[in-house]
Amino acid sequence: MRAAVFSGIGKIEVQEVPVPKITNNEILLKVRATNICGTDLRIIKSGHHRIGERETRILGHEVSGEVQEVGSDVEGYTKGMKVAVAPNIGCGKCRYCKIGQLHLCPDYDAFGISLDGGFAEYMRVNSRAIVQGDLVPFKKDISFEEVALAEPLACCYFAYRSVNTMPGDNVLIVGAGPMGVLHLMIQSIAGAGKIMMADISDDRLNLIQKFSPDVVINTEKEDLSEAVLGHTDGAGADVIITACPVPDVQRQSLALAAKGGRINLFGGLPRDKEMVKLNTNLIHYNNLIVTGTTRYAQSDYYKSVKLIEDRKVDTKSIISKRFGITEIKEAFGYAMSGQGLKTLIEFPE
Repeated sequence: MRAAVFSGIGKIEVQEVPVPKITNNEILLKVRATNICGTDLRIIKSGHHRIGERETRILGHEVSGEVQEVGSDVEGYTKGMKVAVAPNIGCGKCRYCKIGQLHLCPDYDAFGISLDGGFAEYMRVNSRAIVQGDLVPFKKDISFEEVALAEPLACCYFAYRSVNTMPGDNVLIVGAGPMGVLHLMIQSIAGAGKIMMADISDDRLNLIQKFSPDVVINTEKEDLSEAVLGHTDGAGADVIITACPVPDVQRQSLALAAKGGRINLFGGLPRDKEMVKLNTNLIHYNNLIVTGTTRYAQSDYYKSVKLIEDRKVDTKSIISKRFGITEIKEAFGYAMSGQGLKTLIEFPE
């Protein structure tokens, strides 16, 4: 089979590799769609601590496909079944796994990171992933490319739960990339009153106009604080999501929040910029809730697949360009350019 193999920083190439062999408690998945994620880009640029210097890995963790082969001891799955793949697998032994918070497991595995992932024609799904419920069947009339985006959507769904958006809330999302747009979709479903999207790029802000944010703010051209206060009658935003890796945005978010506001520090920061000086009096006197979320609970992934199935979100609309597996270098080049939103690797029948 053809697979895009990562072999070190800056090195990813299409190779012919053997089709994975499965045991009696595993599933062989025929991959049909895999998106390039920001995590994939960071791995290409800087490597990953779960991939050793001399190791190779098939990347790709935003995956959907169809069941190709089912181990003799596996129940509930049949050949040809369409499934979405939740990539993270808890160890099952730590305190976090035991209390149902698999996303906090310190020893988790993940397809496309510690295990071979979806930039390949076939992918082996081990027994732990099957038992944990990582394969989620979906309706036949839903496309593979739509459901491959359930993984990033689940991250945004988890963030939404942390800020508990209520109908009529004013929402500020800083960062108009693909995650920012998925946040916009979730916040719209939640009944947000006014959704403001901020970014430093006119290209990005123009690109997201089709998703109908109520307000777009270019922070290179106008003061973010003045804009937010102006669009909220001086109150500030009830909900703020920092969907960008910018320390100053996290710092400023406290002053942009309305009293009783909720802030989700969604975008992780680079290691050399992770210390942020905050005015904690704003948290104290304005009764703010400041939180962060990483990955998602299994329920968030399942519900995200259902939102896509029920046509409550249009994930296909954020796919900017499609490539075949043999075009993996061109695909990564396009994704790194920041021209579009999501870049898809598709595997036709």
